[in-house]
Amino acid sequence: MTDLQRYLVEEMVEEFQAGRLSRRELLRRVALITGSATLGASLLAGLTPVRPATASVTAQGTPSGTTVSPDDPDIEAGMVEYAAADGAALIGYLARPRGDGQRPAVLQIHENRGLTEHHQDVSRRLAKQGYVSLAVDMLSRQGGTARFTDSAEATGALGQAAPEQLVSDLRAAVAYLQSLPYVRADRVGAMGFCWGGGMTWRLVTAEPALVAAVPFYGPNPPLDAVPSIRAAILAIYAGNDDRINAGIPELRAALDAAGKTYEIVIFPNTEHAFFNDTGPRYNAAAAAEAWTKTLEWFGRYLTASA
Repeated sequence: MTDLQRYLVEEMVEEFQAGRLSRRELLRRVALITGSATLGASLLAGLTPVRPATASVTAQGTPSGTTVSPDDPDIEAGMVEYAAADGAALIGYLARPRGDGQRPAVLQIHENRGLTEHHQDVSRRLAKQGYVSLAVDMLSRQGGTARFTDSAEATGALGQAAPEQLVSDLRAAVAYLQSLPYVRADRVGAMGFCWGGGMTWRLVTAEPALVAAVPFYGPNPPLDAVPSIRAAILAIYAGNDDRINAGIPELRAALDAAGKTYEIVIFPNTEHAFFNDTGPRYNAAAAAEAWTKTLEWFGRYLTASA
């Protein structure tokens, strides 16, 4: 099992322990992620009984996931296709401000359910703030997120993908942004959420062109790769996300030892995925503050120098 598969499996276990997944559904999802039904059975054998979630959750937001319309007159948005390093066709959702001139760009990496409307909307929000934003579809090689009617199967497909291939495809997305005539090629950043937060960490260890990055509650990258980071990192975490937060001390030590530019912000009394306004753990106040901090970070490292 790869470390990315382990992250996804542990996420499903947390859902089970919080009472949001049945035993049968946990078994199914673990099998989809790892390709092994036996592994799911062995995990269940050591788990504590299902219990209700005890942490504070603020369930509010816009069910559609849309806060900026695709028809907003200030932006242009739609699906695009570009090439991977091996020539494979990759897809994503590109949003950009209308008008002439070059703009800084932000690559956005989705959660473990693929490129949903929520992530398309986040890219439109960035476009409203003056950025060209590409929300990648990390299921491109499997036909795209839209091909999956079952979100668990989409998660499983991400789990089955080779980590090296995922990073290579993200680097191709950076190169695609840099090739666009309306993008400032020397001012490209990245951000991602949950699984995508972890992929953001991996990308910054492999892609020297990135200037700034904002991973939201993402699992650590391989710590021996931290010295390769060139981007300024704003790492955002949820206060009640014990599994992910357990890795913060080692990550902080690695960043300090390598002399990297970073800031870690932990929002108290919030859950993993608190930014997603289509999910049950959305926290409106924390999401608004995190968005403000994200824009300030990109403003400092992408816009101010552009």
